[in-house]
Amino acid sequence: MKLKDKIRVIENFPAEGISFKDITTLLKDAEALNECINQMAERFDDVKIDLIVGPESRGFIFATPLAYLLKTGFVPVRKPGKLPAETIKYEYELEYGTDSLEIHKDAIKKGQKVLIVDDLLATGGTMYATAKLVEKLGGEVAGLGFLIELSDLKGRDRLKGYKVESLITYDK
Repeated sequence: MKLKDKIRVIENFPAEGISFKDITTLLKDAEALNECINQMAERFDDVKIDLIVGPESRGFIFATPLAYLLKTGFVPVRKPGKLPAETIKYEYELEYGTDSLEIHKDAIKKGQKVLIVDDLLATGGTMYATAKLVEKLGGEVAGLGFLIELSDLKGRDRLKGYKVESLITYDK
């Protein structure tokens, strides 16, 4: 199955000049969703993984079933103020301003091998921040997995030094 055929592309959304990649068409297709999770697992079958981390919110969609398949735990990374226990924060630069993410302080044990999964690699800012949170807690980033990569935005360049895998690539 060609997963790219399951993604609906909507031109000029949410603004003129944007080519939006709508994953809801893949998500509602049971066979495509199952294939997506299986392909993500295959990309990391040579890597020891203790935990899977997913950034809010679409990372949860892929990270949780992947954790189930790989028989690991799942750890959410969220926007500030969304997690109930003690957290650590990582603040990062956006094109115009800053953003930040948080993780529970007790989510990862020193030395655990962590796979981070999200739906989309664009500029790499969210994934870089998530990797830094994992490392701040003593975890080792075993890899970064994505459904879609927008290669023209060069997010992979920002993630040099990490194993980066994406199932679908768009050049423009």
